[in-house]
Amino acid sequence: MGKEFSITPHEVRYVDTKYRRIVTPLPHPDSLATLETLRQFEPQSMRGQPPIVWDRAEDIFVFDKYGNRWLDWSSGVLVANAGHGVKEIRDAIIAQTQSGLLHNYVFPSEERAALVEHLASLAPEGLKKIFLLTTGSEATECAIKLGRSHGIKVGGKGKIGIVGYERGFHGRTLGSQQAGGMAGQKSWIVNEDPAILNAPFPDGYWQANTSFAAFLAVIEQRGLKPENIAGVMMESYQGVGPDFAPVDYVRQLAAWCQQHGVVLIFDEVQAGFGRTGKFWAFEHYGVVPDLICCGKGISSSLPLSAVIGRAEIMDQFPPGSMTSTHTGNPICCAAALANLKKIVKEDLTGNAARLGPVLLGGLGEIQRAHPTVIGHITARGLVGGMQTVKPGTREPWHDLAHRIIELCYQKGLLFFSPVGAWGQTVKIAPPLTIPREALEEGLVVLAEATDEAALEFKL
Repeated sequence: MGKEFSITPHEVRYVDTKYRRIVTPLPHPDSLATLETLRQFEPQSMRGQPPIVWDRAEDIFVFDKYGNRWLDWSSGVLVANAGHGVKEIRDAIIAQTQSGLLHNYVFPSEERAALVEHLASLAPEGLKKIFLLTTGSEATECAIKLGRSHGIKVGGKGKIGIVGYERGFHGRTLGSQQAGGMAGQKSWIVNEDPAILNAPFPDGYWQANTSFAAFLAVIEQRGLKPENIAGVMMESYQGVGPDFAPVDYVRQLAAWCQQHGVVLIFDEVQAGFGRTGKFWAFEHYGVVPDLICCGKGISSSLPLSAVIGRAEIMDQFPPGSMTSTHTGNPICCAAALANLKKIVKEDLTGNAARLGPVLLGGLGEIQRAHPTVIGHITARGLVGGMQTVKPGTREPWHDLAHRIIELCYQKGLLFFSPVGAWGQTVKIAPPLTIPREALEEGLVVLAEATDEAALEFKL
């Protein structure tokens, strides 16, 4: 992991289709000054993405200044659910900036009131309290705090345990990285909280044991009892796949949490707002959590996140004691409200549901063509993943995933860099506005890139 894409201009094949156009060397030589400036003044951790200097993004497309157009399968890391720069959201942002109210801390505003009321109408019954924040990490950190404080309230100071999952990802702050279980992400943490533990995630591939007994065993191994556990935080699907847990497992988990007064938290930061063919991804399991963490696709544009939950959990802290400087920024609220209305009005959730089988079928064809190195494929709605392994093994293969993504970039199909616990996953996440024809064209390109990478690696 941590491999960079080359920024040396490279002659690539000419592409001009309805959805893609590549007409210059990549990256374009005139973009090198910008790339070098970023390298000089930003930490190297900010490198790692295909070297396109974005000029603009519209609906399912990303453009540079030089005549190139990419079919976007990143959604800006699962943000642009309603498409990039769509008119309704732009108009809402412009109108709000012209209103004269750009920031108001947590003083009351009509914009914040309108958004939380609308979000409550989209949330399950019983989850009608909304706390607006800025980032997904803020939302998950807040949920950990709420879960733990509720545990102390109902069970005393010994009820503080938080259970996350191996290979999970909840953000890049201290608590969120401990609740997430990617070992490499936690290497900098030298004062790990002993009451935060990670259970095996029952994906059925990397973790063969998908029984709920494995969850209970981890708690027992740490010398804890249910009365010591305050909360369980699970991604509705693990973003490293995407990997879903078995329905029966999640239902047993929800029943166990209810039985023992444990706060059940679903992290929907990248899974929510129609991405999986359900408005909330946890709907696939037929359960309702106590807290929902969401963000990314909430606005399809500006930084905003939220914790949505039960009143008895959300209302634990007195006035003025759980706020944030940019809570419910009025411009972000205006963007989010326009975005959510568009997702519902245009049934983008339904479009994702209808195209999910097309995406999974296309990935299945690629896997059948390369069964020794495409180890695991998954897709639900308009999120999918193709996990690469070394030939005939289950050893993750980052270099192959990286090269497939690089070849796609050169062909006009844009992914973000490989994800996963070992950087083994080619992650697919186009805007939910994508038509079937564009999805099918992208699958053809992905298959071509996989074939070419296989030849380069002499497979």
